[in-house]
Amino acid sequence: MADRVLLKTPDMARFVAHGYLRMDGVVPAEINEQFLTDVGRPPAASTEKLLKTYGKLLAASAIPAIAAGTPLAKAYPAESAIAKLLALPVVRGAIESLVGPNAVFDHHFLHITFPPAFYEALGVPNVSQHTHQDSTIDTRRAFDLQIMYFPHEVTREMGGTRFVPGTHLRIVSEAAIGRYQNVRGQQHVVCPAGTLLFLHHGMWHGGGVNRSDHLRYMFKIRICPTVKQVRLWDTSDLDNDHFAQRPIFFVKEAPDPEHAHTLLTSPEPWFEADTGRLEYINRIRLWRHLLGDRHFDADYWLTRIENEPA
Repeated sequence: MADRVLLKTPDMARFVAHGYLRMDGVVPAEINEQFLTDVGRPPAASTEKLLKTYGKLLAASAIPAIAAGTPLAKAYPAESAIAKLLALPVVRGAIESLVGPNAVFDHHFLHITFPPAFYEALGVPNVSQHTHQDSTIDTRRAFDLQIMYFPHEVTREMGGTRFVPGTHLRIVSEAAIGRYQNVRGQQHVVCPAGTLLFLHHGMWHGGGVNRSDHLRYMFKIRICPTVKQVRLWDTSDLDNDHFAQRPIFFVKEAPDPEHAHTLLTSPEPWFEADTGRLEYINRIRLWRHLLGDRHFDADYWLTRIENEPA
């Protein structure tokens, strides 16, 4: 088996358009079980504050504290569950396709959503996490990759992580969007054990309310590129005529749903008729960056506003 399976062009275009790729159940059961053993389990519900319980769990877990800027290849012990996860061919291939070889570790965190009994013991409300973008205002064309790992099955009652596809290029200041709790097209992660989400760092997201009787775990790793993110994926399926324009608005045939132009101009449910078009422009600019060619366009969106004949 190859040591990595690079992404194909349609998957890269989907990532640029929607800001994420999802792989259900790709992590084997033995890695999931090892990870859950490594992180341990908190005690039963008590009147001890949740942050204190959280702190004790993190301190006792086998997950190492890692300095920001550590090469990803050296961040985790070779026999750890996370190192084994990162070495899976589909995972390594996705990472290299999106942020390249020799990526560096930014940070990781173990997110735990507690069931109602913990909140009832404390007499505090059980509420969802506010919608946010991670870190702060980030205007780069380059992007970091965030991997969300769900080591066990997540049911609807567990309040899986919610995220809003297509928001990754709508730049905001972290929690300034906290008042937005429900956006058309948002998704709540309901998945089998061993599921991974690969997210652009700008994705709007937040933790849901856990209404089940079980703890919900999600482990997140943020990874930064050290090379220019140009044609890092498997470009063998990149058409020679991918620059060619096609009829728009007045068309007689349905477009190829797997063509990069179609993927880059497919709207999200939350798009408005006018400002949604700005997202097409943002996507095309990012695709230009990844292609390494500033002349690329899809459906003439950038050409028409850059056309200034001498």
